[in-house]
Amino acid sequence: MNRDAHVPDWTLISLRPRGQHALLRRAAQAAGAHVLALSPWALQVRQDAATVAQLRRALAAPRVLFSSPAAVHAAARLQPLAGPHPGTWLAVGAGTAAALRAHGAGEVLAPARMDSEGLLALPALADLHGLDAGLVTAPGGRGVIATTLVERGARLIRADVYRRVPLALPPRALQRLRRCPRPWVLAVSSGEALERLLAGVPADLLAPLRQAVVVAASARLAEQAQAAGFAQVALAEGPLPRQLVQAAHAAIITSATS
Repeated sequence: MNRDAHVPDWTLISLRPRGQHALLRRAAQAAGAHVLALSPWALQVRQDAATVAQLRRALAAPRVLFSSPAAVHAAARLQPLAGPHPGTWLAVGAGTAAALRAHGAGEVLAPARMDSEGLLALPALADLHGLDAGLVTAPGGRGVIATTLVERGARLIRADVYRRVPLALPPRALQRLRRCPRPWVLAVSSGEALERLLAGVPADLLAPLRQAVVVAASARLAEQAQAAGFAQVALAEGPLPRQLVQAAHAAIITSATS
């Protein structure tokens, strides 16, 4: 897309977990972007007996919520997900729903607005008094899903099926970033990832990073980026790689032609 003369070379910075940059990289490269991966953490499946037992309980609940594709893939390594299930299974967005279907799950509900608020607005979660609600997720995050389920009367069965292992930002990747063409665009689908990036980059990169365009997967993340000192923040239609890249490319075109 950036073959047009008015679109400059640009760099998309991916904050996805280690080993999970491929889809975002493919979409960004199709839009003519250079891509730099800066993973703030790696994902590790929790395979102990207690986690497996808790997951089994969560999957048997009348309402089962999956917080991310990573939660689905981790759960599938611990327990088969294929076939019909006894309750209503819900996914935070299209990517999570697709992951469940890829593992053979039966009917899955997912919101058009692909974030915690969109998930919690689904009618199946409106009144949970007296019901068990399974939450398949990882430690950390905002906790808004778990908190809201309990507030609505659910007995929460939380299965933390993977954990985030913090990673130091690699010096070689940071050195490549210094040479990457500008403008830079940060694709942000996790507030924790943005916080870890800002806490881990060397001092000489903080100022140029804050001059980058942030493409946020949700309004909440856009507000967080603005509060962190980013002046240029664009809101993507959702967290999918193609949505983030479309918003990034549109922001670059607007900046180049204004």
